[in-house]
Amino acid sequence: MTALGGTSSAATGGNGADPGAGTGAHPTAQAQATQAAQPDKAAAQDASDARITITPQQGSHGVGVNGPVTVTVSNGKLTKVTMTALATGSEVRGTLSADGTSWKPDGPLKPATKYQVAAEADDAQGRSATANATITTVSPANDFIGHLSPANGSTVGVGMPVTVDFGKAVGTKAAKAAVESEFKVSSSSGQQVVGHWLNDHRLDFRPQSYWKAGSTVTVELNRQGVHKTVTFKIGRSQISTVDAKTKKMTVVRDGKTLKTIPISSGSDQHPTYNGRMVVSEKFRQVHMNGATVGLTEKDGKPSYDIKAVPHAMRLTDSGTFIHGNYWGADSVFGKVNTSHGCVGLKDVRGGNDSRTPAAWYFDNSMVGDVVIVKNSVDKTKLSPDNGLSDWNMPWSEWVAGSATH
Repeated sequence: MTALGGTSSAATGGNGADPGAGTGAHPTAQAQATQAAQPDKAAAQDASDARITITPQQGSHGVGVNGPVTVTVSNGKLTKVTMTALATGSEVRGTLSADGTSWKPDGPLKPATKYQVAAEADDAQGRSATANATITTVSPANDFIGHLSPANGSTVGVGMPVTVDFGKAVGTKAAKAAVESEFKVSSSSGQQVVGHWLNDHRLDFRPQSYWKAGSTVTVELNRQGVHKTVTFKIGRSQISTVDAKTKKMTVVRDGKTLKTIPISSGSDQHPTYNGRMVVSEKFRQVHMNGATVGLTEKDGKPSYDIKAVPHAMRLTDSGTFIHGNYWGADSVFGKVNTSHGCVGLKDVRGGNDSRTPAAWYFDNSMVGDVVIVKNSVDKTKLSPDNGLSDWNMPWSEWVAGSATH
């Protein structure tokens, strides 16, 4: 599946967008954008004509505290808009226009804060559409040269690389060397950390193997006499292995198996990528829409439009998720691969049952956790810049992509 909220860069409810494109999103190989998946026909809904647009787009960072955050709708009226600070859960007050076609916050936002905007609208026939976008306001520490992640003070899984996204291209080798030399990344574990230019807009740093659990990573930035430091912690080690042949996922934490979960991955016609992926975002519910990957009916409407797919965690920018599946029969999980590329775990509508496999896995996962897929029939090479898939590149090739080594 592909998720409109949390996947597409232009968070446009009921309409398609290129995953991973636009300001603040990781560049992604276009050929991999077809990896997103379609739910079973039983889950398809009569699509709404309402089209919601959230500005700035999904994944934007460096958003000004007085920046132009707006939600608008065409062919319908907004029925609900919420803007929530993810760290605290506090809502931002806003005002809906008299005609119901636009919304904006009442006052300035807080700096260095990640917000999630969720919007709902109805068309003239009362059919509902939803859209979601996550944006981050400007942070003096994290936007010193480019936008740096993970955030200062955060705790992440062992697979989380240090990523610096640049708004402007860093084109020449000399320019890349000059920029890269301004960064020093070190770990309390003593692991060697090397940078690699995935493209002209993105510089990532990682060790040869996953970060050591419990270690602290320090990023020092020096430019024009100014010194800034960003630190983050590595949590426990959790590595989940999805076997597309046996249709089971084994979750290993700190070297010990926690659970083996029946799954349903991509079908033979739309197989899941093989390779090592990293959880980059978590959403309790996301909107999934077929038009984001060109799956439309003859009238141009999406082939499916599911407002609330539960317990979704993004694995690639092109739309691969591991998520709850409430529309599949019990006989599917562990038995049949039915998706168009995602990994599905048994769930209930609304995701409100903590006993389901999807809820358990969501609650026991964090951003930066590793998910390995093996034995899929897919032959596509997973691009390292598709999400946080850095670990698919051999170490010798990784080091060769540094401008200073």
